[in-house]
Amino acid sequence: MEQIGIISEVNHQRIKSNGIWIHIAEEGTGPMVLLLHGFPEIWYSWRHQIKYLAKNGYHVVAPDLRGYGDSDAPLSPDSYTCHHLVGDLIGLLDHFGEQQALVVGCDWGATIGWYLSLLRHDRVKGFVALGVPYYPRSSTIKPLQAIKKLYGDHTHVSQFQNPGRAERSFARYDCMTVMKKFMLTSWPHFLVAPHGMEIIDFLPTPSVIPSWITEEELMFFSDKFQESGFTGAFNYYRAMDLNWELLAPWQGSKITVPTKLIIGDKDFGFESGGVREFVEGDLLKSLVPNLDVVIIDGHHFIHQERAQQVSDEILSFIHKLSF
Repeated sequence: MEQIGIISEVNHQRIKSNGIWIHIAEEGTGPMVLLLHGFPEIWYSWRHQIKYLAKNGYHVVAPDLRGYGDSDAPLSPDSYTCHHLVGDLIGLLDHFGEQQALVVGCDWGATIGWYLSLLRHDRVKGFVALGVPYYPRSSTIKPLQAIKKLYGDHTHVSQFQNPGRAERSFARYDCMTVMKKFMLTSWPHFLVAPHGMEIIDFLPTPSVIPSWITEEELMFFSDKFQESGFTGAFNYYRAMDLNWELLAPWQGSKITVPTKLIIGDKDFGFESGGVREFVEGDLLKSLVPNLDVVIIDGHHFIHQERAQQVSDEILSFIHKLSF
C-alpha cells in the first residue's frame, strides 16, 4: 500500500507547455530532477525515485509525456517528433524558472533525454539513460529500415507503424493483461513475433507477479491506459522516420553533457543485434565522451525492478556533478 500512497502525497498539476497541457507529479524542493517514463508507462513508474530523490533534497518532476496518462494526446504522429518532445520539456523548465535540470529517462524517456541533450544541451546539467544507449543517426538508412534489416518484419516497432493495427490487436486484451505482457516481460531478445502473429499475442502473460511490483500498482497503470488508450504511445514509433529526417542537421554530433547509462543485463535486445558490444565498446564512448556505463542484474524496467539500486546510482551521479 505504501507506494499507492504516493499518489496523494505528491503534488499533481497540469501545465501548459509547447501548446499542450502536460500533467506532472512533483515532490520536494531544491535543484530540479526531471524523470521521463517509457512505453507503456506513466509518471507513476518513477514512484520509488520521486520519494527517494525528494527526501535527498531535490525538486523531482515526473510528467506524463504527451500522448500518455493525463497529458494531452494529439492524434497525428507528426505531433510526436523530437522537436515537439524537446519543446515540451523546455516548456516545463521555463515554467519552473529553471535554467538546467538533471534528466533521467527510461525506454522512450531515455531516447527523449538523448534528443534533449543533443538539441538543447545548455538546459541539461547531466543525463541518466536507462535501457537505451545513444544511437548515432545513419546518413544512409532510416530507422525502420535499419530495424527491419537487423530483426526482420515482425518487430513491435514495425507492427506499431500502421494506424489502427496495434490498437486493434491490443483491444483484444484488457489493459491489465497488456501491462503484464509488456512490463513484466522477461523475453531476452528484441521483441519479434513469429510470422503472421501480433506481438501482443506472442508475449506471454506471466502467471506470477514478481516481488518488485504489486497487483495494485499494475492496476494503477492499467486504469490510466483504459482511459487514454494506446494511440498516443504508438505515435512515438510512427514518428521515428520523420525524426531521422529532422535530425539531419545534427549528423555526426556528439553528446557533450555528463551522462550515465544504466542497463539491465537481461534487458530485451541487450544480447542481440550487437547492443552489448556497442554499449561496452569504443564507438559509444566516442559519441558520448563523458559517459559512465553501469550494467546491473535486471530486465527492461530497471527503475522499478531494482528501484533502490537505480535510485542510488542516480543520486551518486548527481553528487558527482555537484548539482
